[in-house]
Amino acid sequence: MGKDNIEKYSKGYTLIRKVSGFWHNNVYYRKVIVLGRDKIDYDKHLIFAPNHQNALMDALAIVYSLKTQPVFLARADIFKNKFIASILYYLKMLPVYRIRDGYESLKSNEEIFQRTINVLRNKNGLVILPEGNHAGFRRLRQLKKGICRIAFQADEASGFNLNIKIIPVGIEFTHYTRYRQVLTVVYGNPVEVSEFHSLYKKTPEIALNELRKKLSSEIKKLIVHIESKEDYEAIDELRSLINGKYSDDIRFPKLFRDRIMIDKLNKLKETDLSLYNKICSLTLKVKKKAGKLKTNYRLLAKKKHPLGWLLAGTCGLLLFLPLFIYGNIFNLTFLLLPNLQTRKIKDAQFHSTMKYGLSFALALILTPLFLILSFIIFSPWWLSILVFLTIPVSGLFAWNYYLVLMRIIGGFRIKNYLWSGNKEYITLKKDHDELVSLVTAL
Repeated sequence: MGKDNIEKYSKGYTLIRKVSGFWHNNVYYRKVIVLGRDKIDYDKHLIFAPNHQNALMDALAIVYSLKTQPVFLARADIFKNKFIASILYYLKMLPVYRIRDGYESLKSNEEIFQRTINVLRNKNGLVILPEGNHAGFRRLRQLKKGICRIAFQADEASGFNLNIKIIPVGIEFTHYTRYRQVLTVVYGNPVEVSEFHSLYKKTPEIALNELRKKLSSEIKKLIVHIESKEDYEAIDELRSLINGKYSDDIRFPKLFRDRIMIDKLNKLKETDLSLYNKICSLTLKVKKKAGKLKTNYRLLAKKKHPLGWLLAGTCGLLLFLPLFIYGNIFNLTFLLLPNLQTRKIKDAQFHSTMKYGLSFALALILTPLFLILSFIIFSPWWLSILVFLTIPVSGLFAWNYYLVLMRIIGGFRIKNYLWSGNKEYITLKKDHDELVSLVTAL
């Protein structure tokens, strides 16, 4: 499969997607929550429009949550190398040329446009990230006109009979770059391009702007959108402080809790500016003090840290220490090595892409090696397979073991603060509880 038949179904692509998707959905992320997918009518001519905050991970969120083989439009400069370009075409990506790629290269967009029409007619689904580039902020930026222009021109080229629908998509990460986070993907209600056909036939530019405005409004309903730039840090931090405990909630995901909280803060800013400012300043104060005292919001939220529980937890950690050490064969190999490589990348939004890509590549290379070693070292064959299967399971166990270890160390640290009457901690706890009380009252 290449550029010439990119719209065709590919069994090889399906196999790659299933294998890499397993690593993405079950190992790299601890949970992937997908909402609204049941509303998608795959028999229609669809363009998917997700927000763009986390480099390639945004595209992968679409790949691993859709049932079709969507085709992506990407910037042309990554297609310069012929070998890389052949891989990208196989992965169902098409280049889009811009002025910066050279004026002559813009002529190539005509060919790409014809291919996008073929993709839409074939009902693959076309994916365009309408912000144009990524940025690590939880807000929707100004959308480019390209997605609207492609939708209108594709409809026009088909005699306005395709009835193209643009599906807004919201993508949210509990953390952009850490392992074992939660990814939430929300598919919204389709935006009917046909609603703007009459306007487009009269004044195309106005129609482009109106469709763009409509699409922007629909995407904002599906994401965490922090409009304020001056208070961005405080509001973003408040999401973790108040709603962090709901990260794994599927029935009412944290994304929607965050949206409700931000809406209430926006209204508060208009009705009671002094209280709004107090909440923002108190949030930053708690963040700074918690970092200094090496504690976190979940520990601060607990009313008590029973000594008996901490001691019992310590005994449990000692009991399972050998399994933790064994599990780090997996973690050090597949997670730590890619983590070290991210230090060379300046753009933090590419860190997650690098970690996922390298960890998956290492899994493809080393997993067969581990299997062979298991057969060489252990006997009979069923024991070899059993030992081999324990490697990833023990790795995930070791990851959770570490989290419990940090929880117990943090509990003992707070216990020590309380025993010694640490004034900074007492102030921190008071500020934290006051902040939670203020926000809860909203």
